[in-house]
Amino acid sequence: QVLLVESGGGAVEAGGSLRLSCAASGLRFDQYNFGWFRQAPGKEREVVSCIGWEGITTYYADSVKGRFTISRNNAENTLYLQMTSLKPDDTAMYYCAAGLLVIPSSCTPITGFYHLGQGTQVTVSS
Repeated sequence: QVLLVESGGGAVEAGGSLRLSCAASGLRFDQYNFGWFRQAPGKEREVVSCIGWEGITTYYADSVKGRFTISRNNAENTLYLQMTSLKPDDTAMYYCAAGLLVIPSSCTPITGFYHLGQGTQVTVSS
């Protein structure tokens, strides 16, 4: 059974930083491409960032480019998202997702992410 467990969310003030983690089990971590998604209340889920299985190819949504950094540790089966210069608009539930048939440079197709975690809440106050 594949299990993705996010952690590291919390409440911060605008301009602050958080580091999200996603611990994976039940899959060959180093074979999967991973992504971070987020969903704010009343809004659709959106892609934040993706990373290829090799840890080199990455994608960032325009809204987070230059502020967020995705990384992974294949030896520890863990995915990370370093978030800096946080804004109130970053407030959302953040999810990690895994998929084999995903192009990490474009984070597509979304349907290729067939394993999804339960999420961790990020709240940024102004």
